[in-house]
Amino acid sequence: MNDMQELQELIDNYYTWLKDKTVWKDINDWSEITTPYLDRHNDYIQIYLKKEGDDYILTDDGYTINDLEQEGCNLNSDRRKSLLTLALNGFGVQKDAEDALLVRASPRDFSLKKHNLIQAILAVNDLFYLARPHIINLFFDDVRDWLEEEDIRYSERVSFMGHSGYSRLFDFLIPKSRVMPERIIKLINRPDRTNADSLVMAWLDTKDERPVGSKAYAFVNDNDRTVPSEVKDALQRYEIKPVLWSERTAVREELAA
Repeated sequence: MNDMQELQELIDNYYTWLKDKTVWKDINDWSEITTPYLDRHNDYIQIYLKKEGDDYILTDDGYTINDLEQEGCNLNSDRRKSLLTLALNGFGVQKDAEDALLVRASPRDFSLKKHNLIQAILAVNDLFYLARPHIINLFFDDVRDWLEEEDIRYSERVSFMGHSGYSRLFDFLIPKSRVMPERIIKLINRPDRTNADSLVMAWLDTKDERPVGSKAYAFVNDNDRTVPSEVKDALQRYEIKPVLWSERTAVREELAA
């Protein structure tokens, strides 16, 4: 089996798993969709669907942001609002006046919009996972500040179209240089299997659409916690280099080159 066939088989298996593990339930005019993705409480992420004319509304009913705020994560600062907007824009997701995350979908692009909403929920959960009042910086800010301190060129919050046709959001892009290929960085603030698997699928779907030789890195937040070996193993198996935040200096030279 060649690389392209293997990639297509992995993606096909992934979407078969998504279909088999997704449960639908009708609630009055809405349908509740329980997905196989886990949130930071290890509960299955649920979204809601309603037909409106010829199109559909898909929403989290405000759960994602309200849950973060109940845990003490205030999203009212300009910096956090900016990061939230960037995360949502990367997936084409809106936030309404009641803090619900939502997309509008036609029958033609329903699968894509549903996928984007779920990925946006995961991204927001992970981005603000430790953003409680007594913590000064977000992990995103820490990584960005370090890149700047080390004089490493980058673009932030970049989206690429994957082989599947789905948009994939990454946190930082370091452009190709004379001696190094393009380098793509995704942050894992909450190091668990769900986030590792999500990154693996994003990279598998993206890598053949990027310039030859592009490399992927996962910056893993290991502040005050042990990163499970299964997280690192899953990333390495698919040629994503895990970089523990406490060991970031080990990759300084290859990122700065």
